[in-house]
Amino acid sequence: MATILYEHPLNERIRNYLKLEQLFSQVNSSANKDIITTHQVFFSALFAILNTLERSDIKGDLIKDLVKLQQNLVIWSQAPEIDVSAIEENIRETVILISQLKLNNQSWYQLKEHKLLASLKQRFAIQGGSCSFDLPQLQFWLHQPANKIEADIQHWLDLLANVKKSLALVLKFIRQRTEFVLINTDNGFYQDSGQGLSLLRIKVSQNMQYYPSVSGNKFRYSIRFMLPCEKNSLSYSNQATQFELARC
Repeated sequence: MATILYEHPLNERIRNYLKLEQLFSQVNSSANKDIITTHQVFFSALFAILNTLERSDIKGDLIKDLVKLQQNLVIWSQAPEIDVSAIEENIRETVILISQLKLNNQSWYQLKEHKLLASLKQRFAIQGGSCSFDLPQLQFWLHQPANKIEADIQHWLDLLANVKKSLALVLKFIRQRTEFVLINTDNGFYQDSGQGLSLLRIKVSQNMQYYPSVSGNKFRYSIRFMLPCEKNSLSYSNQATQFELARC
């Protein structure tokens, strides 16, 4: 049965992680297509990544999470019937990423000083400011040889690679903390304690005509199922509801 997956963070750290994950996905997807038609998505996502990294201590959060992950991996490696080779590979990757993130001068800082990116970033921050007549330098770059454009993009993404890899590894193990369980409610509403949780993952059958709206924090959360908007008004679902929930 096809399902729709919804994820909701229960703290600011995970909120930033999920935001960055989606932005990295947009950057990679648009970079792998015709950049002339996808450059708006590419640069908007790239600059949003840089803004998030500048405004939040993502590096510090990732280091803390990777250190905890390394400690847990060492403990898990002692469990019987465990795939030791897979655990050891994850430990090696975790150690490498921690050492890279602890460097004083993060490689992505170079993107802040890049002349082309700096000039574009100012215009992209203005609504409608990235039109071709405002950015002749962008038009010039977009019409360079394909290998030159690909090399530039790859260089920019390489400078963000350690952040992206760290993020992917941390989120992978957060999501694997628990399995999905089937939940039924009589009135489209569910609530529970959020103690010790950082992420909710909700699966709803694609055939169902409702979707979850989540509110809460690390202490308590609630899930209210909503009906599709009609005439710009929100409508609560009061029907019996079935969904799958993973509390991570």
